[in-house]
Amino acid sequence: MMKRRECGVLLPVASLPSEYGIGSFSKEAYAFVDRLAQAGQRYWQILPLGPTGYGDSPYQSFSAFAGNPYFIDLEQLIEEGLLTEAECRAVDFGSDPSNIDYEKIYRGRFPLLRKAYERWKKAETADGQHEKLLDQALSDETKEYCFYMAVKDSFGGKSWAKWDTDIRIREEKAVRRYREEMKDDIRFYEFLQFQFQKQWKKLKTYANQAGIRMIGDIPIYVAFDSADSWAHPELFQFDEEGCPEAVAGCPPDAFSVTGQLWGNPLYRWDYHRETGYAWWMARMEYSFGLYDVVRIDHFRGFDAYYSIPAADETAEFGHWEEGPGYGFFQALKERFDDVDIIAEDLGFLTPSVRELLKQTGFPGMKVLEFAFDETGESDYLPHRYTSTNCVVYTGTHDNMTLRGWYEDLSEKARAFALDYMGNENTPKDRIHWDYIRLALASTARLVVIPVQDYLGLGNEARINEPSTLGKNWRWRMGADDLTEELVETCRHLARLYGR
Repeated sequence: MMKRRECGVLLPVASLPSEYGIGSFSKEAYAFVDRLAQAGQRYWQILPLGPTGYGDSPYQSFSAFAGNPYFIDLEQLIEEGLLTEAECRAVDFGSDPSNIDYEKIYRGRFPLLRKAYERWKKAETADGQHEKLLDQALSDETKEYCFYMAVKDSFGGKSWAKWDTDIRIREEKAVRRYREEMKDDIRFYEFLQFQFQKQWKKLKTYANQAGIRMIGDIPIYVAFDSADSWAHPELFQFDEEGCPEAVAGCPPDAFSVTGQLWGNPLYRWDYHRETGYAWWMARMEYSFGLYDVVRIDHFRGFDAYYSIPAADETAEFGHWEEGPGYGFFQALKERFDDVDIIAEDLGFLTPSVRELLKQTGFPGMKVLEFAFDETGESDYLPHRYTSTNCVVYTGTHDNMTLRGWYEDLSEKARAFALDYMGNENTPKDRIHWDYIRLALASTARLVVIPVQDYLGLGNEARINEPSTLGKNWRWRMGADDLTEELVETCRHLARLYGR
C-alpha cells in the first residue's frame, strides 16, 4: 500500500443519493465511482458496512460478520424479478433527499425485502439449489448472525440480555428448538446477506477495475446487542450471568468533561491470546474479503484500553488496562501474507502507542482540523510530519466540516491559522480550498478528503457528533452535487500535487 503519492475521498455508502431514502449499492454508487476516476482519485473510504440498530451508528453493529440490508439495491431486485418498481415506489422512505429518515427506512424496507425473499423461495429449483447457494456463500459467523436476528425478532427486537433464560444462555436444547422453529426466518436473513455480499462484490469489482481501491473501517469493539457477544460470551469480560463487568469508552478531555461512555463490552485479551486470536483472525479475514484496505478504529486500544465499571453512568471513573500489544499484530501478519491497514491513532498518544505503531509499520492518521489549536505546536501541522507513512485528512466522520470548523475557531486559533496559511484575503466561501491544498501538498503518501469538504458545506452536512444521539449518520449528498467543474478541479489538484 501507498508506494506512491495518492489521494481519495471519504463518503459513507448511506450518504450516496438514491431513489429509496438511503444510499445503497445502486446505479448512483457506480456513477460515484466513475466520478472518482474522472477526478483523479484512487481511493474511496467508507464507514463500517454492518447492520445497525438503535442510534443508527455503523460503529454499533449487530454483527462483525454481516452487512447492512439497507444497502441492498432494490433496483437490482426489480431486475431479478423479485420486486416491482410499483411496489418500491409505493413505500414512503422520507421526503427530504438530503436527510435519512431511519424510522421510515426500517418500516418500509424490510417488508419489501421479505416480499423479495418469498418470491425467491418460490423460484427455488426442485433439488434445493437456492438453499445450497446460501449454505456455500455464507460463513458460519454470518449464519450465526442470521440465527441471532431471527430470535431477536421473535422477542420483539429486544437485546439478548432480555430473552428467555434458556436461549439467552444458549442451552443446547433451546438452540435446537429455535433453529427448527425459526428456520424460515433464519433463511430470510441468510437471503439478505447473500444479496448484500453479491451486490457489494459487484460494486467493489467495478471500482477496482476503474482504478479505485476501497478503504473499509472496522470498529475495535463490537456492540453488546450483537450476535458476537451472545454467541461467544467467553470472548468478553462478562460475569456468570452474562452481564458486562466493565465497558469501553474514553476518559474526560477537552471535548467532554465526563468522557465518552461507549458501552461496548471489553475483550478478555488473555483468552484471545490463548486461542491464537482465532476470533479476530476470522474477523480480519472477513474484512479483507470486503475491502482492499482496512482502517482499524481506535488503534490505541490495542496498546491500552480504557475500562469503565459497567454500572457507571459516565466515563469519569474508568482506568487504563494493558491491551494485547504487538503480539496481536504479529499473529495477524503471520496469518495473512500481505495486510493493508491504516491505524486510527488519533487522540492523546503515549510513547508506548507510538512505539506500537512504529513496530507494526502501519500508516497512522493526521487530521488538519486538529493542527490549528491555540498553542501553534500541534503534531498535526504539516511541517511537523516526520514520515511520509501516514494518511492526511482534513477531517473525519466525527469532525465538523472544514467550513463549520473554520467558523467555529477561537479568535486566537483562527489568527494562528491565518498566519500559518497566509490566506487572510481568501473569501470565506473559498477558505476550504486552502486547507484541501495544504493536505494535498503535504508529504503524506495518501490524502483522504471528505466529500462535504470538497463541496464546501457547513456543519449541516456533518456526519457524526460524538456523545450525541438522534441527529447523526443522516446527511446525504445531492444527485447533482459533483459537477463537471468540481470534478475537473479535483483532478487538476491531484495532478498538481503529484497524486
